[in-house]
Amino acid sequence: MGKRSRERTLADNEARAMTRMLRVSPQKLNVVAAMIRGKKVERALADLAFSRKRIAAEVKKTLQSAVANAENNHSLDVDALVVSEAFVGKNLVLKRWRPRARGRVGRIEKPFSQLTIVVREVEEAA
Repeated sequence: MGKRSRERTLADNEARAMTRMLRVSPQKLNVVAAMIRGKKVERALADLAFSRKRIAAEVKKTLQSAVANAENNHSLDVDALVVSEAFVGKNLVLKRWRPRARGRVGRIEKPFSQLTIVVREVEEAA
């Protein structure tokens, strides 16, 4: 018998990779995600390799995972892949406290993010 498999939420020419618990604020991660949105995969990987942002290495790993999913799981052509979506979500926030003057306390929030990258295969226009 077995459990019925869930319907695929993406199109047949798309693949997705997701990374959770990235130790960076969503605002900072979105700057790097916006840098690769809509670009061809090889160009996006080159941009991430030479980016000076600390989190760019993690974004690059997620993009490489999406490319590997497209190639191995969905049999898509790697050379024709484009980053169709790259979006950021909030995750948990660690709350920490610092002592301040006159017995007060300062709240420090250490946010985590999650990143989802969707790559799409596009046919070359002749």
